[in-house]
Amino acid sequence: MSAHEPVVDLQLDRAHSSRIYDYMLGGKTNFLADRMAAGSVLGVFPAALVAARINREFMHRTTRHLARAGLRQFLDIGTGIPTPPNLHDIAQGIAADARIVYTDNDPIVLAHAAALLLSTPEGRTAYVQADVTEPDSILTAPQLRETLDLTQPVALSLNALMHFVTDDGRDRAHTIVEALKSALPSGSTLAMTHATPDFSPGTMDKIIKIYRDAGTTLQFRTRAEFLRFFDGWELLDPGVALSHQWRPDHPEDATHVTDAEAASYAAVARKP
Repeated sequence: MSAHEPVVDLQLDRAHSSRIYDYMLGGKTNFLADRMAAGSVLGVFPAALVAARINREFMHRTTRHLARAGLRQFLDIGTGIPTPPNLHDIAQGIAADARIVYTDNDPIVLAHAAALLLSTPEGRTAYVQADVTEPDSILTAPQLRETLDLTQPVALSLNALMHFVTDDGRDRAHTIVEALKSALPSGSTLAMTHATPDFSPGTMDKIIKIYRDAGTTLQFRTRAEFLRFFDGWELLDPGVALSHQWRPDHPEDATHVTDAEAASYAAVARKP
């Protein structure tokens, strides 16, 4: 590091959602504060490890489906710490010329971003350090503009992200998603998962408190609130489902987890 390069504060002394998620997925890029928060979550919600895994598997399935359907541009906001296979591994495995832009606000994801940039020669990957609560900072980032053509369809992924955006009485989360949707052309898609209190509200309230005590605010949403994120776009079959029930690779995959264990809705929609 040169004397002119800024020192990145990785904030290892406090828990961060991406590192808690990394721990849940069996990763190694997490620290004591993250593991303590994760342990507290597991104490009230033992299925958290299962929920994290099936959420990740939803990303795998949707990326495969959309790449096979002809999508060649992917924008993954709230990327998290690299966990192979990453989105570009799957997309470029189907279409070598696929282009992927990753975005996250955790400085430790930036520190590991090189793992996200191992593109095929035919395709391209880029990383943008930004926050979804400022969608313009993502959409106007040079790395995005140099990688994606926003006049052509883009597959937008917001997996397990928007429950970290609280509305604060201003409908912030839906406003942000609408700003992202409006920037994308016809034929673009939105793939999304979101935690819900619908099946075990008491447990989910406890999780909100654990995260709040660790410095992160959460807002879980009902099925109707989740559905609103797709307003004006056409839902792909089967519409809104639990994360493990959206086009499972094998029929039995949709039955081994209860609704309360999944605790997360999922859907994919297309812009007319």
